[in-house]
Amino acid sequence: MNISRVLYLARYYAGAKFLNDKRPILAGMKLTHRCTLKCRQCPYWQRPVPDLEWSGIKGLIPHLYRRGIRVLILEGGEPLLWKDGNYGVNDIVREAKKYFFCVGVTTNGTLPIDVETDIAWVSVDGLRDTHDRLRGKSFDRITENIRNSTHPRIFANITINRLNLGEIPDVVRFLSPMVKGITIQFFYPYPESEDLLITWEERARILDTLIGLKKEGYPVSDSILALEALKKNRWTCEPWMIANIEPDGTFNQGCYLQNRTTDDNPCKLCGFAAHTEISLAYQLHWSAIMAGKEILGIF
Repeated sequence: MNISRVLYLARYYAGAKFLNDKRPILAGMKLTHRCTLKCRQCPYWQRPVPDLEWSGIKGLIPHLYRRGIRVLILEGGEPLLWKDGNYGVNDIVREAKKYFFCVGVTTNGTLPIDVETDIAWVSVDGLRDTHDRLRGKSFDRITENIRNSTHPRIFANITINRLNLGEIPDVVRFLSPMVKGITIQFFYPYPESEDLLITWEERARILDTLIGLKKEGYPVSDSILALEALKKNRWTCEPWMIANIEPDGTFNQGCYLQNRTTDDNPCKLCGFAAHTEISLAYQLHWSAIMAGKEILGIF
C-alpha cells in the first residue's frame, strides 16, 4: 500500500466533507474526436474538431494536478490516433505519469495496444456479429490485438444496449480469459446516435445477471453495490469529483454529459457505472472503495 497516496486521499476526503473544498479527482481528456470506427451509439466521430495540441497538453497536465486531479483517462474518438508532429500518445503518458497516481486510456482496440498507461479499457460491445453490427467490422482485429498485447492491465468495457442485451452473459464469459477485468455502462441517447435504449426492467434483469456472474467468479469489476444502485438510479451522484477536458482544452468540472448533450436532465438516464462507483466510494461504501482499488490500483 502506498501510504502517501492513502494520506492524500484522506486529506482530499476531509477537505471535501468538512471544508467544502470539492475538487475533482478524476479527469477524462479527449485528445481527438477522430476515430477508426463509426459506431452507431457514439456521437463523437460525428463532431469534427481539431485535436488537442502537444503544447496545450503540456500546460494542462500540471494545471490539472493543481486542481486536484490524481487520475487521468485519455479518451477520444480513438486516442491512439493522436499525434502532433513527432509526439504520440506515449509522450503524453510519460508526461502525465510525472504527476498522477494513475494514467489510463479508453480505446476501441483496432490499433495495437502498446500504450504505456497503467490501465487500458478496450470497448467490446457484443460477440462478433453484434459487435460488428454496432461498430463496423472490427471484432476479430480487436480480440487479436488484446491477445497480442503485452499490456499488464487490459480491461474490457461493455456498453449495454438494445442490440447486445441478450448476449451480455456470453460476452462476459468470452472475454474473461483475455482481460484483467470487465466494466459496464449503459447506452446514453446522444442526439446523433441511434436509439438503443433498453427499458428499466431490462436494465434490472441484466444487472442481476451480472451480479450472478460476479458471484460465480467472473471478473466483473464493478462492485455489486454499484450494480444494484444502477437498477433505478437510486444513488446520490457526486458530480464535482469528475472533470472533462475537450479537444479545444476547455475544462469542465461536473457530470460527463455536461455540454455534451441537449438533454436538460441527463441524470435521469445515467448509466455510467464509473460515476456510480466513485460517488459511492466518496460516501465511504467499502465495496466501492475496493472496486476502485482493483480497477485503478491507486493505493
